Amino acid sequence: MQLNTLSMVHEFLKRHVGEGAQCIDATAGKGRDTALLCRLAGKTGHVMALDIQQDAVDQTRALLAQEGLQAQVYLDSHANMERYAEEGTVDCVVFNFGRLPGGDPHIVTKAASSVQAIDAGLRLLKPGGVMSIALYYGGENGYEERDAVLNHLKTLDDRTFSVLRCDWINRRNDPPMPIFIWKEQ
Repeated sequence: MQLNTLSMVHEFLKRHVGEGAQCIDATAGKGRDTALLCRLAGKTGHVMALDIQQDAVDQTRALLAQEGLQAQVYLDSHANMERYAEEGTVDCVVFNFGRLPGGDPHIVTKAASSVQAIDAGLRLLKPGGVMSIALYYGGENGYEERDAVLNHLKTLDDRTFSVLRCDWINRRNDPPMPIFIWKEQ
């Protein structure tokens, strides 16, 4: 297995999401994280996914149909996830900040809505819940969102949240950064 941000996030999810979990894929993209969450949460779980691009919503729905999986998929911003779930009811929230792979490189997540979405996700998490962030930056995306997200995460109360940021110090260019958050019991 190639160790990269995606494999680390998926391993984290496999360790923390189980049968019956309530999950949100806040940036659906191609639907791979949504599908994984559906498999992990099982028949008694509930998964929802959001994305601002119709192409991403369509790709996610197609992948779920192909794999025989069920999730609610919404064409909406990750910053609006509180419209679809109640505070303190979610086991897991997943983000991939950046852009849709193969999509329009000018449509990217933005610092302000991403920080707002992180806060919404943290409110939705139940005690013991987890959040994963794959933070893609550089190139077309620039560094504004990365810097805003990292600076915001530093302000989280360490009595309520544990935040682990991983850096690839021997990889070239701007490798995506995995970040993991646990909400204390």
